Amino acid sequence: MKDVMKPIKQQIMVVDDEEDILTALQAFYEQYDIEVIMVSSGKDCLKQLEQGFKGVVLIDLMMPKMTGWDTIREIINRGLDKDITISIITGRGTKEHHNIIEYAPYIKDYISKPFDEKTLLTLLEE
Repeated sequence: MKDVMKPIKQQIMVVDDEEDILTALQAFYEQYDIEVIMVSSGKDCLKQLEQGFKGVVLIDLMMPKMTGWDTIREIINRGLDKDITISIITGRGTKEHHNIIEYAPYIKDYISKPFDEKTLLTLLEE
């Protein structure tokens, strides 16, 4: 029996204030012909969503001014959560955080840094 590959979304937006993370994730996904949109703030993420971005949104929780949680809250409040899949990346924090419970219906995955290739690819599976 053949190994059936799950459908993969072809576009991902990485939202992180650390340039090295953005660069590393862009290089990783582009080797799989995945279009990568890199933004360094929640405000820029919202702008991309308002302009019609559809796909996976990978959001860092620890960002200045507008945290990942603030960004997710705004995505939901503005009704921008249609046609996207939200996943979280973080170097700090815990899955037990009260926000993870509140926003669980909107979040596909919660990934701690450092992450591995297999985990990064599963984010794109539908």
